[in-house]
Amino acid sequence: MRRKFPQLVCGLIGLLLFVVYFSRHPIASSINETVTREYWQIVFAFALLVGVVSFAKINLQGIERGEDRLYRIISLVGLISMPVLALIWGIGTGSPFMWVFDNVQVPMQSTVFALLAFFVASASLRGFRARSGPAFILLLAAMVALISRSDVGDLMSARFSDFAEWIRSNPSMSARRAILIGIGLGSLTTSLRVLLGLERTWLGKESK
Repeated sequence: MRRKFPQLVCGLIGLLLFVVYFSRHPIASSINETVTREYWQIVFAFALLVGVVSFAKINLQGIERGEDRLYRIISLVGLISMPVLALIWGIGTGSPFMWVFDNVQVPMQSTVFALLAFFVASASLRGFRARSGPAFILLLAAMVALISRSDVGDLMSARFSDFAEWIRSNPSMSARRAILIGIGLGSLTTSLRVLLGLERTWLGKESK
């Protein structure tokens, strides 16, 4: 019963939202707009709470095992101190919260993105090796797209920019749409499995 009741609620709510989304009735449209614009914030808040609890639990377990203890303690201090600073002094300009955000969070993000550039370059060198005809075409298209987006592309002729835009608007867009269609079909399949009760992993492990 502890597992069947959540499955029943999930199935009924999912079926209701499915009918409401495709219905043209004014009441159905109002319900759909309310759910998509307002209720998702409630779901987001609960998902954020689950993420915070999971983050704190994992770091506490790591501290007990002695794994990267200093870094985990700093992470937990930041997790606790930021909401406290926001509740006491607010999040306006000049507040301690914004000072920590501008002087700690933003530099860390910049450092991470700067390091990611080297990983992307390394992966590109390994992935774009022209070992065959299609690989050479892929390498050529990637080089054209990268050059057109850089300062070097501005110094070249307008035809080069038009050619790069054609690549992004036609071959690249075709591949993106195929990937999006696959993602949509996968999402639809997973949703149907959840609504029909075939997918139960979201309920957690069954207690013995």
